[in-house]
Amino acid sequence: MAQLGTNDIKSGMKVEIDGQPYTVVSNDFYKPGKGRATNRIRIRHLVNGRTIEKVYTSGDKIDLADVEETQLRLLYKEDDGCVFMNDTTFDQIKMMNDQIGDCAQWLLEDLVYDVAFYNGQPVTVQPPTFLEMVVTETAPGDRGNTASGRVLKPATLQSGAQVQIPIFVSEGEKIKVDTRTGEYVSRVSD
Repeated sequence: MAQLGTNDIKSGMKVEIDGQPYTVVSNDFYKPGKGRATNRIRIRHLVNGRTIEKVYTSGDKIDLADVEETQLRLLYKEDDGCVFMNDTTFDQIKMMNDQIGDCAQWLLEDLVYDVAFYNGQPVTVQPPTFLEMVVTETAPGDRGNTASGRVLKPATLQSGAQVQIPIFVSEGEKIKVDTRTGEYVSRVSD
């Protein structure tokens, strides 16, 4: 297994600590006036999503995790999970709802997602950064009920995701959403 020094670890890298896979959120270097320099590394567990912070002496070695990322197409959803397919090999993989986690609100059939495998098992699914979805339910935007600034109202999208949209967007319109933050980006014209 490959190892890297703590100074070479960057955000987004996959590392293995105590036999568990993590993704690096941040790596901050600290040089106190007295003593050795340290690296404070924030990591997110790939399986359960918990974020922790570890402190290493500068120059320590960390194992890189054997995580393989593959693009898979969502074929269909089931009550207990979703079935994905590799477009080149046609292999089908079922991921349970607990593995999918918060990404479930962004799942649409026949879209391609990034799936991470650790030791041959799927552990996480990552949606595209931006998705275009249809607004299926929202309150009508009445004229005159606006205040100064940006006025938002709640909306439900075709995947079931709940987002805040501007008051001028109505049901049936297609919008672009940032899946990292769950925020409205723009209207999409067909």
